[in-house]
Amino acid sequence: MPGNTSVVEANIVCYSPTMITTNGIWQGDNPLDYSLPLFILQVTLVILTTRTLVFLLRPLRQPKVVAEIIGGILLGPSVLGRYKPYEEALFPLRSIMVLETMANVGLIYFLFLIGLEMDITVIKRTGKKSVVLAVSGMALPFIISIVTSFVLKSFMTKGKMVDQGTFLLFLCVALSVTAFPVLARILADLKLLNTDIGRLAMSAALINDMCAWILLALAIAMAENSSTVSSLWVILSGSGFVLFCLFVVRPGVMWLVRRTPDGETVSELYLCVILTGVMVSGLVTDAIGIHSIFGAFVFGLVIPNGPLGAILVEKLEDFVSGLLLPLFFAISGLRTNVGSIHGITDGWGLLVLVILLASGGKVLGTMILASFYKMSAREGLSLGILMNTKGLIEIIVLNVGRDQKVLDDESFAVMVLMSVLLTTLITPSVTALYKPARRLVPYKRRTIQRSKPDGELRLLACIHGPRNIPTIINLLEATHPTKRSPIFVHALHLVELTGRASAMLIVHNTRRSNLPAVNRAQAHSDHIINAFEHYEQSASGVSVLPLTAISPYSSMHEDICNLAEDKRVALIILPFHKEQTVDGGMEAVNPAFRSVNQNVLANAPCSVAVLVDRGLGGTNRAAASHVSHHVVMLYFGGPDDREALSYAGRMVEHQGISLTIIRFIPGDNVVEPMIHADETKILTVVTDMERERQLDDDFINDFRLKNASDESILYMEKVVNNGEETVGAIRELDSINDLYIVGRGQRMISPLTAGLTDWSECPELGAIGDLLSSSDFAATVSVLVIQQYVGDGGEAHNDSPRHQTDVHMQSNRLALRAPQLVQETPPSPGGFSPNWSNGPIGP
Repeated sequence: MPGNTSVVEANIVCYSPTMITTNGIWQGDNPLDYSLPLFILQVTLVILTTRTLVFLLRPLRQPKVVAEIIGGILLGPSVLGRYKPYEEALFPLRSIMVLETMANVGLIYFLFLIGLEMDITVIKRTGKKSVVLAVSGMALPFIISIVTSFVLKSFMTKGKMVDQGTFLLFLCVALSVTAFPVLARILADLKLLNTDIGRLAMSAALINDMCAWILLALAIAMAENSSTVSSLWVILSGSGFVLFCLFVVRPGVMWLVRRTPDGETVSELYLCVILTGVMVSGLVTDAIGIHSIFGAFVFGLVIPNGPLGAILVEKLEDFVSGLLLPLFFAISGLRTNVGSIHGITDGWGLLVLVILLASGGKVLGTMILASFYKMSAREGLSLGILMNTKGLIEIIVLNVGRDQKVLDDESFAVMVLMSVLLTTLITPSVTALYKPARRLVPYKRRTIQRSKPDGELRLLACIHGPRNIPTIINLLEATHPTKRSPIFVHALHLVELTGRASAMLIVHNTRRSNLPAVNRAQAHSDHIINAFEHYEQSASGVSVLPLTAISPYSSMHEDICNLAEDKRVALIILPFHKEQTVDGGMEAVNPAFRSVNQNVLANAPCSVAVLVDRGLGGTNRAAASHVSHHVVMLYFGGPDDREALSYAGRMVEHQGISLTIIRFIPGDNVVEPMIHADETKILTVVTDMERERQLDDDFINDFRLKNASDESILYMEKVVNNGEETVGAIRELDSINDLYIVGRGQRMISPLTAGLTDWSECPELGAIGDLLSSSDFAATVSVLVIQQYVGDGGEAHNDSPRHQTDVHMQSNRLALRAPQLVQETPPSPGGFSPNWSNGPIGP
């Protein structure tokens, strides 16, 4: 060739053009060919599928994790993935890397939240019983795993080079783990979170979880490093990372917390530092040779309980649990191919048998412990079933095992399906087996009327917020607690459960009092606890136990009623769902409060009082020596009015309380209500009405006789013929009164209140209670509406033959003196009409 040709060598790189965002369908682009639109569609599809399943499984009371795993399986090759056009369009192979990356980012932050919500001090406070339970629950599954691991290894690894110790650790962790977050949700749904078995299961699951994470870290370290020396370095480096977090990261975070003034939110810069630290921790442990989730978990575990942790949970919980975490389950579902499971002869039948044996071993070990601690067989069996709760942690173990080639596709699919099946069976099994034991001692004093005057009066005061505190405490002080007749108050703060793990676990968190509250519910709890603790310290004869009930409004009444029965209280005090406005009117605070009150009134195991708060004693608690209230008791008759009078009689023992009893008596022109029924029922109703009237007469005459020398009690009688005259008489009352006490009037047919319920705004208060609490009632006085508990056996009535005879004799003696007690009074400018009859209660 003539001349020299210069040849320039160059490195040629072939690459695909950037395909993240599309130019639009009008440019002829298919959005699904680009990574971002495809990822958005995948996330949307995952969320819609899982949320639909959560809704469908809600009647079966299944935890959310079951719906998320099933949703992932439905979207994967087991169901929808069998249709190739769907799989190639929505979940092509090129998109899996982006989806897995985001799923692992969500998993890292979720494990950070789990560590953040775990309180290490709980493990220190856990009793020996919980530790033994956790160990016994893991021991038998471990033994079964060790015995069967040699047989299962060749099947599950398909001849791959996997170390026997690594395989054994993965199998042991997968079969013995208890999912602490899932168990907490199941116990909350079954209303067992605050029972003995619930607290025991939660403590044991927490210890089980910590052991599982340590073993998982060891298994990962051994799986990713073939040589013993490398594995040793990984373990030592991981231990060094844990020590660094304990002695460097934790003090640094506490320094950040101390730099935040009380009452102020944590700086945004501090939050960014923490969130970045999560990623750095994951990077460090991944570089060491341990999975990145372990670094995030340890980082969350060392952050101290307090404002910073609560704010992080509040900001991350919804986004991570609601949006990112379902992606991880979707990935697990895409990896689960039921079609890969072949016949029993291929070995998966043996794997299922081993899983069932390990689950049975956990139940058996727990039952043995239960019998040792003298628990019933049903309790032991229920506890063992609860300890078999699977969920996120086992799915993580299985995914890591699959990534490390410890499990093949068939083994992975079988274990995922068995995990879902076992978790699905937890709720119905425990519901059928476990019934909380009833007290052997009969619970008789369910009312004020049956409570001993010189005994302890047990009350349950429900509180929605700080505004309820002053009036309730002033009411309790007016109840006249003394050393001779003390009261025990269970102050119950009612908090709505929003469905978040942080809200559900507030009842288990113990914050130090020197740390500021970080959200509204926590601030209210602090205020309530401090107020009642101060009241207990400054009052005489008062014991207070502050509690918090965290549940949905739809089932909050169950918590109230169960607590009332468990604590054997005589009266539940509920705040009215309306509060007084500046102009004196009444407006609803939250309609859900009303439904809670209605459900409690319908299901309470004791008497119930609804308190209409109009500032009894002002906005501050009055000292015992400064209590001064004028109480008016409106008496129409019936068990509720007798209960109300019993409570008023206890209050009047206080030297600062004056009581006016106004008894409404039918006049000559009263029209008895018509009873439309057969002759037998008419006779029964008439007999019951006569019996109630006799009980009313006996009770109030007995009350007047016992308090004949008490000048602070004024007795009046008012003759009315119908509901209209009753309303007119009540409207004539003085506005200087501080509190009206009335019975709800259930099971009563009175001509004196006929027609009043036709326009009642709040029927749960009864006809008179609704009238006194209405916005158009002239007097702005607090009202206490009382409903007496009446059981099947007539527990609410002191109607034994001997008691009736004694009361009847006393009432006859008093009736002979009645003309001397009651004197006619002329009309007065104050408003009493001529047919009032009043006078002191004694001669």
